[in-house]
Amino acid sequence: MDSLGFHRFHFGFTIAFHYIFPQLTMGLGMLIAVMRWMAAFSKNAETRESADRAATFWAKIFAVNFAIGVITGIPMEFQFGTNWSRFSEKTGGVIGHTLAMEGIFAFFLESSFLYLLLNGKKHFKPRGHFVAALMVMIGSWLSGYFIIVTNAWMQHPIGHDVDANGVFHVKELATFLSNEWALVQYAHTMMGSVVTASFVMASIGAFYLLSKKHEECARLFVKLGVIAGLVSSVAMAMPTGDLHSKLVAANQPVTFAAMEGHYRTEDGAGMAIIGQPNLEKLTLDNLIVVPKVLSFMTYQRWNARIRGLEEFPKEEWPDNPALLYYAYHAMVGLGTLFIALMSGSSFLLFRKKLFTARYALWPLMLALPFPYIANTAGWMTAELGRQPWLVHGLMRTEHGSSDQVSSGNVIFSLLGFMGLDALLAILFFFLIVRIIAKGPVDAKPTPKDSPRVEPETA
Repeated sequence: MDSLGFHRFHFGFTIAFHYIFPQLTMGLGMLIAVMRWMAAFSKNAETRESADRAATFWAKIFAVNFAIGVITGIPMEFQFGTNWSRFSEKTGGVIGHTLAMEGIFAFFLESSFLYLLLNGKKHFKPRGHFVAALMVMIGSWLSGYFIIVTNAWMQHPIGHDVDANGVFHVKELATFLSNEWALVQYAHTMMGSVVTASFVMASIGAFYLLSKKHEECARLFVKLGVIAGLVSSVAMAMPTGDLHSKLVAANQPVTFAAMEGHYRTEDGAGMAIIGQPNLEKLTLDNLIVVPKVLSFMTYQRWNARIRGLEEFPKEEWPDNPALLYYAYHAMVGLGTLFIALMSGSSFLLFRKKLFTARYALWPLMLALPFPYIANTAGWMTAELGRQPWLVHGLMRTEHGSSDQVSSGNVIFSLLGFMGLDALLAILFFFLIVRIIAKGPVDAKPTPKDSPRVEPETA
């Protein structure tokens, strides 16, 4: 592997580890806001009390994820300069706008109101506490949007111009911020985040029900997690996933052909369900295919032509078509299983049998890691599919790295990052396990709330 390969692996490792944390906080922020709304506006006193305890519990998990996410996210900003200096020099006039907006607007909004979310009982009534939760959610979702706009410009660059030195500048800010690719990718990504948060919430709730602990809050966890999980799993596939695939087919046809494993141009192309890429023969081995479905899903015509990978010059191919194919199919396959699991769980919830159905609670509990895998596979699909470009059609990846940084230096810093991330992972695991072990207990009264005892007088 040359220095470019190590630069790519370094950034890929850093961002993959980092994204473990914000994909939970963005979705969890919405679910906490829902619980805070229940605690503030429900007419049932028991519901208000259990929702308050539940929201307090999940706010702690949110805070830990947020803190580790910040720690792991900051090095990525520096890597633009250390590992991708030529890319930063040429495109900083574009991506600098959204990265600055993310830090100045979204991050400070989220972090400021996070304090009030964690300590709101000291300052606000339940309705004020709900507003704090809502602002945390808005901050985290705004943060996601600015990051997605940055990535979407790299996938589908619009709203810019290029000067005589080859440096990119924003020409039309509104066009840049409202990139169609960004809008679709953002909706798809946020639904993926809600899927992760829903599965984590339902999984912890199922664990408590199976253990017969904190059962009142556990029922709320499972109910909210299953309902949100079903809605977001379906929305992640249709319409957001469908629209995203159509954008790829229209703007990156070579990527579309590679990720679908479609190697020969064909009218009425079938959709590959299972198969192993054979790039020497440009076929899929052991193929299971649904006839004509790919053409219909892409163009709404059963006999529409789908261009195969063979039709494009090899220098335009993604540099790892096999990994791209597997990442995409892992994401789609897991997404299909998510819909099936949440549909079955919703049926049992509707029939009022889910909370006692151990055969259903076990799959919910064990499903916790799979949304993380699916979201990571989705991002791998997007980034592997954009290759060999950093900015699609305008800057190749090989022209964006720091050419003065040797592979030895990259390896040294990569090993350091791996060691630090391992320590952070251990710390994160310890803190989360401790919170879960304690469970959603009643908040202890503060000295301010404690009744004052007057001294007896003679």
